[in-house]
Amino acid sequence: MTWRGTVAVERMDGSAAARAEDAFRLIYAEAFAEPPYDETEEDVAAAFRRFPLQTRNRAFSAALARSEDGEPVGMAYGYPLGPDTGWWDELTEPVPEDMRREDGHRTFGLMELAVRGPWRGRGVARRLHEELLDGIGAERVLLNVHPGSTAASAAYRAWGYSKIGEARPWGQSADLHDVMLLGPR
Repeated sequence: MTWRGTVAVERMDGSAAARAEDAFRLIYAEAFAEPPYDETEEDVAAAFRRFPLQTRNRAFSAALARSEDGEPVGMAYGYPLGPDTGWWDELTEPVPEDMRREDGHRTFGLMELAVRGPWRGRGVARRLHEELLDGIGAERVLLNVHPGSTAASAAYRAWGYSKIGEARPWGQSADLHDVMLLGPR
């Protein structure tokens, strides 16, 4: 765990993240209840039905930020994409086969990154991002971001991500998201 100012960021493997699920859920529910996401309790429940399966991935990695008094303030997590990932299939326009090629090590899928409202603008998201990606060994990082989340999109661009397409994650009923890539790393 590394402290900077009044926030500590802890790197976690899947089993540690599973034990801290309540903290991840709290952050997720609060951050994604806001526009443009407008996630409901049902949406949060669906996301956290997937969470235990995700944490069982042997290469799952997470970062959790807490205040001095232990309050969860931000989180990030993901894992390398396997050869059978469906992530590339969700793009509205196909990408070259060489870009789609996955081997379980090449691309780290950043599944979630969120900071609770009162803690935004303090560098917490950047610290979570840095801690999560430190030493992952992947050549590149892939994520989806809602284009209406202008602050998140701007942060990702500032950190070196480029938009490579658009996708409707979780099916056709989902909002269109920008697919962004950082790499090669």
